[in-house]
Amino acid sequence: MLDWKRRRTTDSTTPEGKVSARSSASRGLMLGLGGLIALYLVICIVLGMYWSRTPEPFSVQQHAREAAQASGRQVTTGYTLVETLKQVATTLLDKPGGYLSNDVTPPGLWLDNMPSWEYGVLVQVRDLARALRKDFARSQSQSAEDPDLSLAEPRFNFDHRSWALPSSESQYREGIQLLDRYQARLTGTAQGSAQFYTRADNLNNWLGDVATRLGSLSQRLSASVGRVRLDTNANLDPDDVKPGVAPNVREETVETAWLQIDNVFYEARGQAWALAQLLRAVEVDFADVLAQKNATISVRQIIRELESSQETLWSPVVLNGSGYGILANHSLVMANYISRANAAIIDLRNLLSQG
Repeated sequence: MLDWKRRRTTDSTTPEGKVSARSSASRGLMLGLGGLIALYLVICIVLGMYWSRTPEPFSVQQHAREAAQASGRQVTTGYTLVETLKQVATTLLDKPGGYLSNDVTPPGLWLDNMPSWEYGVLVQVRDLARALRKDFARSQSQSAEDPDLSLAEPRFNFDHRSWALPSSESQYREGIQLLDRYQARLTGTAQGSAQFYTRADNLNNWLGDVATRLGSLSQRLSASVGRVRLDTNANLDPDDVKPGVAPNVREETVETAWLQIDNVFYEARGQAWALAQLLRAVEVDFADVLAQKNATISVRQIIRELESSQETLWSPVVLNGSGYGILANHSLVMANYISRANAAIIDLRNLLSQG
């Protein structure tokens, strides 16, 4: 009887057997490689989520006292503000994941929200470093610049995306070290003298830069919803203005690109985080000036508005609904806090400028 169910067996020593063995080995290798790639992607996703968490605010006065005790320095006028600036800059470098703006490998390469947050913090660091060199450490316009501060400012203004030769991190760490040298001379624990002048005009100058930053941020955040606005850069020709006739003003449509909405949001969040810490330090070092100008409450109101912008974002993405639509618009909410803080800074500057 013919056995039609007979199976053909192949010896591994035959050419057919060798081909089958190689195919099985290739499939096993591909499966193993695929598993490693999948594991790598999962690790990158988990790390990316962890690294994207923004740092918590820190206690400015407590940190200043602990840093002074650890270094054997005395908390003098200006110490708290300089120490806070150092800590804000250090947070950029030592937070989970480190500094991500110049990463060229995953998962840092794939992230954009945290680099935007870092840039926002860096903007405030740069502005205060310039104010220290230009105003706070000089008694008048013709005074010589502090040697350490004159070197620290360009370090912080180095390209924030440079990853090698030199890297952004190395330049920023040098800037922090130069701030520490200035701080050591300020407290008298190092050779050489350093000054810090808590005058109302010095503080007013820095707040002018802050107000400009916040005003620009408010406009960029509001542009998440396309609106027709007046062209503020246009100049009216006096010859075109006729009595009894309202002049024509050019209009323009301003709208943030869809892929940039979350970047602008996190940049504003970074600036607000850094500025809240720095103003806490200003409240300490400029306490007498603020009290004389009856401006202490104004500073605390600004801090409150900035800290309100740091509330947890429960949505996995930055929503961009219309102002009165079904979905929320997180950029407009952020713009509200930034605008209120900016308005309070303008009021504070008026108080400081009064005799």
